[in-house]
Amino acid sequence: MFNKILVVCVGNICRSPTVEALLKSRLAHRGIDVSSAGLGALVDKPMDSTALEVLRDHGGDLPDHKGRQLTREHLQQADVILAMEKRHVERIVEMAPEVRGKTFLLGKWQNNQEISDPYRQQKVAFEHVYQLMAQGVDSWSQKL
Repeated sequence: MFNKILVVCVGNICRSPTVEALLKSRLAHRGIDVSSAGLGALVDKPMDSTALEVLRDHGGDLPDHKGRQLTREHLQQADVILAMEKRHVERIVEMAPEVRGKTFLLGKWQNNQEISDPYRQQKVAFEHVYQLMAQGVDSWSQKL
C-alpha cells in the first residue's frame, strides 16, 4: 500500500503542484497523502498564475500552495516519488541513492515520456503540459 506520494519538478510552482492537485483529487477517497517539492524551488512562492489558471480551467485548484525545497527527508518519507524529467530522477537518486527503486517518471506509463517545463511560456504550452500530466495522473491513479 502506498500512503505517501511525492511529486518533484524544479521550481515547485508549475508542474509538480499541478500534479499534486490532480492526484489529491483522484486519490482523496483512498487516504493517500500527496505533496510536492522542487529541486531548485522558488521557496514560499505561490503557484505560477498561468499554471493555476489552466488547473482551474479544468476544475482543479491548489490556492494555498507555496514552493517547497526538496530535501533528503522528503524523499525518504515518500512511498512513491514521481518526477517530470529523467534528469530530475538522476538528481533525486544522487541526493538519496536508497530511493532509486521508488522513483519514477510521471510519464512512465506513456513510454517514459518526459514533461517539459512550461515556465515563462504562453498559456498554450501550459495547456499542452497539463494534458501530458493529466495522462500520467490517470495512469498512476490506476496503478497505485
